[in-house]
Amino acid sequence: MRTTLPACPKNRTSRGLLRLAMAAVAVLTVPAFLVGPSAAGASGTAPAATTTRSATTTVTAGAAAKTAPPAATTTAPTTAPTPIAAIAPTAPAKRTAAEPAAEPTRHQTAKATRDPLTRYRPTCGGKLAFGKVETCRSIVDRQEHKWTVTTTVDEDVLVTQLGRGSGEFSVGASVTDAAGQRACFLSVDSGSCQLGAAGTYTITVTLPYATGRGDYTIAVESTRTPSACETLPESYFSFGSPGVTKSLPAGAAAQCYTFDQPVNSVLQVAEPFGSGDFQGQILDASYESLCEIRYGGMCTLSTPGPYRLLVREYYGTAGSYTLKMPRLSNPVGCQAVTLASFGDPGTAAGGGTVRKADVACHTFTAAAAIPVLVRFQRLDDQWIWWDVYDTTGRAVCNEFENQRFCPLPAAGTYTLMVRHQDGTDNDVDYQVAVARLDGNDGCAATAGTSWDQPSVRLHQTSPVQTNCQPFDGEAGDRVVTYDSPDEYGEAFMWLVDESGAWICTEAGNDGCVLPATGSYRAISYLWEWNDDYTDLTYRIQVRRLSNAVGCPTVAVGSYGIAPATGGIRCRTLEVPEAGDYRLSTPSADGYDTFGRVYDQEGSIVCGTGRCTFPAAGRYTMVLDGSSPYAVLENDVEHAVSLLRWAPSGCVAVSDAGWREAPHRGAFQGAGQVNCLQLASPAGARIVQSQPGEVTGDTSPEITVVDATGDYQCDYSELRQYSCKLTGEAPFYAVLNAAVGNPTGAYAMAFSRVDGPPACPVLPRDAAGATATTGADRFVVCFSIPADQHGARESFTWARTSGAGDARLSVLDGQGIRYCGPGPYAVERTTTCTLPAGPVTVLLESDAVAATYRLTHRDATTS
Repeated sequence: MRTTLPACPKNRTSRGLLRLAMAAVAVLTVPAFLVGPSAAGASGTAPAATTTRSATTTVTAGAAAKTAPPAATTTAPTTAPTPIAAIAPTAPAKRTAAEPAAEPTRHQTAKATRDPLTRYRPTCGGKLAFGKVETCRSIVDRQEHKWTVTTTVDEDVLVTQLGRGSGEFSVGASVTDAAGQRACFLSVDSGSCQLGAAGTYTITVTLPYATGRGDYTIAVESTRTPSACETLPESYFSFGSPGVTKSLPAGAAAQCYTFDQPVNSVLQVAEPFGSGDFQGQILDASYESLCEIRYGGMCTLSTPGPYRLLVREYYGTAGSYTLKMPRLSNPVGCQAVTLASFGDPGTAAGGGTVRKADVACHTFTAAAAIPVLVRFQRLDDQWIWWDVYDTTGRAVCNEFENQRFCPLPAAGTYTLMVRHQDGTDNDVDYQVAVARLDGNDGCAATAGTSWDQPSVRLHQTSPVQTNCQPFDGEAGDRVVTYDSPDEYGEAFMWLVDESGAWICTEAGNDGCVLPATGSYRAISYLWEWNDDYTDLTYRIQVRRLSNAVGCPTVAVGSYGIAPATGGIRCRTLEVPEAGDYRLSTPSADGYDTFGRVYDQEGSIVCGTGRCTFPAAGRYTMVLDGSSPYAVLENDVEHAVSLLRWAPSGCVAVSDAGWREAPHRGAFQGAGQVNCLQLASPAGARIVQSQPGEVTGDTSPEITVVDATGDYQCDYSELRQYSCKLTGEAPFYAVLNAAVGNPTGAYAMAFSRVDGPPACPVLPRDAAGATATTGADRFVVCFSIPADQHGARESFTWARTSGAGDARLSVLDGQGIRYCGPGPYAVERTTTCTLPAGPVTVLLESDAVAATYRLTHRDATTS
């Protein structure tokens, strides 16, 4: 708006003042363009007055003129006025579209108001050239800044950047054509706008609220007629190229590159790594989008070029970036490697360094369609990804789906792409070898599959070495493999046929079924490696699981007799009839090992413990049969005990162990299983006692079963609670030696604790009773009639002679343990809550000569 002032002060009449006031009212009554509610909060103050200066005149906006202006006519300056001082209002409250904007509350002490002619005068705008960044330091209240941009081609697409600025509010903009029709709306940060016919378009920048202030930058770039476009040379598309490193100024819309490549070329586009959020778009000759560039990936140039790439920083922040786009189809600049044979690859191995957000590549050539193995050592492999591509850029295999082999579909040259995983900022140095899996070059000598032959020890002298162990087999043979490193690391092994194809794809069983008669190979290697190693060794076993040969034979044994021990990790089990059997396979020194049983076809039947054989016949048991990562040499001895599940030939023992001599037994060797026939009938409750000095390392493991072998209870119930016999009588206690103690003697006693107590009465007086213990008496029993104990009773025992200590338990007439067992002590008082009815008191001690005085009293009265 332009205002013409009177020529001299005496001609400024009240009519002039009236005109000015009317103009102000007219401006103030124009409806505001609102995107949100009023910017002023409840505590907002009126903005300070704005002063506009010329060479001869000062006009103060918002205050009445006290003196007449000079006689000269003055035109308002075209440059932006001094910005109004920033006001700090509270954040605007949200309102619905139908809700009127609230009038901000203003302090009544300030009388100055803005001159509406100054308040809404645009301060920025004009022609906006492609590629240029314009900065506007102030946009206030309802101001509209209008920028014009001209395109010389139809259907142009603008890349835009509307900078956020540092003011109270971010701006928005609308783009309209010459007829005033909106083409698009622009928000802050990077965007785009599809234009129509060639011509001039207007970009109108506004604030979202009727009051407030902001600042911004604005820039546009044309996708069809950019301000500048750098040509990328052919050398840029080499894997050896360092790429292009550029800086993008703050607020810039985009930088343009142009290039040409054969149609259907595949580019490996790296992430535009840099100091900001850089991204871009590749357009073909028709300006159609082919690929988005942000996080990297493949881009196929499926339509003709020349091509255009526009790179932008999404938030308009100044920064630098490096952009690489090596060509993956018919690549150049890759290190060539030779296909390696088995064993140390030597000079056939390659290597390199891959940096964060970058790739490296190698090429190799195959004379035929063959399977190959891509080898990295594990420490390198955890920081990289790899893929193999043909010359057209089509993916052939990758590390996730092709760990065992990569099937090359035809003769030709292939590209191995190595990518940084970005799990670390560090560069990754690596070695790599690509081994051909067909043929026997570099393989060890052919070995048999009998279980009694020694294991094979293999050497690895390179971190990317692959080893091969040939063997012969017949169609239908089931073959299982085992491996164990001698010092360090983890071995990896699988079976292939003569062509190198992986043959073991079956799930649910151990080993692999050979599809045909012929020669096969076990492929293996160690994953872990470091620079200190020069020669690591590991052992492997390749064994036939079906119709196994070389296994010692084991027949069904007897309870109470130790089985023989021997080497070789398998046994042929002679099973006389179908049914349940008890199978254990401890080492010769009494430690648990676990076996798996297979039928003659090599299918799994059971594991150690309770094994149900479906029919009479021969079966194969293999120690650690379920673990392919364990080699057991033939000189490692172990015992195999095969017993019928239901005990037989067991020693009978009393259920009045508190009165009679204890049972004494012994284990003569690993794998021996003893059994005791209990005297108590079905429905009874029993407890087990043993000398107090016996530790868990020497105490036998005990399981109580019924006549059919079904479980009743175990050691913890017998010693801590009581065991109720609920199955079919007679009942048995099945005993195994403690782990690591295959031989040794033991003593134990069983006591029936349900029903009327048969033990002597424990008097309720100060003298109490004397309990005498010894080598053959480590449990003493007393009873207390129902009328001689209270609801709470205190029991005291104290050793009066001898050695050792004791512990106490109290059980009711049903055999339920109500109190104890507590800790062993020379003397101790313990208080129990007791049920109505008679109770039984058991005092268990060390198996040494001693006497104890035992008393009890009513705890409710003391």
